[in-house]
Amino acid sequence: MQKLEIEGNHILNGTVKISGAKNSAVALIPASILSDDVVTISNVPNITDRDALNEILTYLGANVKIDNETMIIDSTNIENKEIPESISKKLRASYYFMGALLGKYKKVKMYFPGGCKIGVRPINLHLKGFEALGANITEKGNQYIIEADELIGNNIYLDIASVGATINIMLAAVKAKGTTIIENAAKEPEVVNVAIFLNNMGARIIGAGTSKIMIIGVDKLNGCYHEVIPDRIEAGTYMIAAAMIGKDVKIANVIPEHLEALSSKLKEIGTKVDIGDDYFVISKSDNMQGVNIRTFTYPGFPTDLQQPITALLCQCEGVSLVEETIFENRFQNVDYLNKMGANIKVNGKEAKVYGPTKLKGCEVVATDLRAGACLVLAALVAEGTTSIYNIEHILRGYEGLVDKLSNLGAKIKIV
Repeated sequence: MQKLEIEGNHILNGTVKISGAKNSAVALIPASILSDDVVTISNVPNITDRDALNEILTYLGANVKIDNETMIIDSTNIENKEIPESISKKLRASYYFMGALLGKYKKVKMYFPGGCKIGVRPINLHLKGFEALGANITEKGNQYIIEADELIGNNIYLDIASVGATINIMLAAVKAKGTTIIENAAKEPEVVNVAIFLNNMGARIIGAGTSKIMIIGVDKLNGCYHEVIPDRIEAGTYMIAAAMIGKDVKIANVIPEHLEALSSKLKEIGTKVDIGDDYFVISKSDNMQGVNIRTFTYPGFPTDLQQPITALLCQCEGVSLVEETIFENRFQNVDYLNKMGANIKVNGKEAKVYGPTKLKGCEVVATDLRAGACLVLAALVAEGTTSIYNIEHILRGYEGLVDKLSNLGAKIKIV
């Protein structure tokens, strides 16, 4: 069993380059099979989620070449066959093959996806969208069979502005007959990145980044070159690390507008934040004040940064209120923070963080990806050494975490 060992209280300094966005790449890779030619995707992060998606592509018969952070995917000879549960359960984003295979072949057979257990994460909105396009859905236990004689554009209203459902419906609709309109669509940058990729292949998608997306069906999608946007959640995690124990840490290769919700909160806390065209420079403040955080869909405060910023709030003066509106199990990190010396009280969807508190290293467990990131941040400021178990969750979403933190001056290693 592997674990992360982190010796705390080492000042961070230097530059960290942010990788491609996990939440974008995991949709772009399945979307590539809609092409009738070869596609090249650059700036793909080297994480285990990429490897799991590559396993599915290879199983379907795609010819995939990976060169550093570039994937060249040739899907011209793929076979539409059932994706076994053994590989679909490795990550939640495997569900994007539902939309992509349905859009290309009008039929898909696969099992319910995996992913972090951060709350109820049904795919009913995805299925509702597929049905609106004319698909019939058969559930056999954990297996889904989705098929249609033909897909026909329709008006689809999402009860929740879900990123996954928005992208999956786009994938299914790009080759449907007629026009599809998604109302209350997710506005996240990752949705826009996928829409641009599809348009580069010849799709006709209008309005991505707004609450209303129009998809005009086309018959054929070509090959293209596309770049994954920088990972705003990875960037946010390093921004928080710098705010906790950094001195002039430069977070490079970012799109600052994607992180306005976080940067404004850091300034409210008292953090020193300098913003450039494609970078932040952040230093710890001696007088950090507690703030209130409420997660919301983009451009609100990201749920994926709620757990990481809680580690910072433990170091702030006063009481901070954290309200989680997206996932009900996003406080699994709290017990371990309290074990390290934090003073956090959870009541339903809210957590009160009383600070500042001194954190001490001990043995903790990463229950999910962002909870793991939170514990890494807490360990950076804790007295002594922290051992973090179940690190496979963390490695799913952060490329080169150990090397990047080590280069900034952290004492961190995988044992």
